[in-house]
Amino acid sequence: MQAPRPEIRILDDAEIDTVGQVLGLARLLQGNGHYFVAWIGNEPAGHAYLALKKPPVLQDVEVREVYRRRGLARLLIAAVESAAAQLGSPTLRLSVSAHDDSVQRLYRSLGFKDTGQAPVTVRGTIQIRTGPIEVNDVLLTWEKPLTAARDE
Repeated sequence: MQAPRPEIRILDDAEIDTVGQVLGLARLLQGNGHYFVAWIGNEPAGHAYLALKKPPVLQDVEVREVYRRRGLARLLIAAVESAAAQLGSPTLRLSVSAHDDSVQRLYRSLGFKDTGQAPVTVRGTIQIRTGPIEVNDVLLTWEKPLTAARDE
C-alpha cells in the first residue's frame, strides 16, 4: 500500500494544539505571517513559516525526523515560494547558518544564493514562544528570485 500524499496548507487555529504537540511553533505569535504545515493523513509532518516582510522571509523550516528524506522540506519551501510570488514579491529571503553545509546544499539546490550582506552573529539566550533557547551561530542572508506567475 502506497503512503498518502502530503498535503500542504496554512495552519488553522483549530490545528495549533495538534501541530504544537509534535512540531515547535516558535513563531506562532510573531504576528506577521503564516505557518505552512505538511500533513500526511492526519499527522503533521513538518512546517515552514512565511514572514510577511519586504521582501518576504522563509523561516522555521522543520520536518519531523520520522518523515525526513521524503522531499517534505522541498514541498514546504515551494508552497512558501508560491505564496510569496502571489503576493507580488520578486524575491524570497532566508537566513542560513554559516556552519550547516547540508541545509546550505538544500537551499542552493532550490536556487537560493548569498546576497553578499555581512554575516550576522547571534549569541545568547533567545526567548521564543516555546521557551528560552541558547544560540551561538553566524547567519548568512540568502535570496531566491521568484518566477511564479502573479496573474493567477
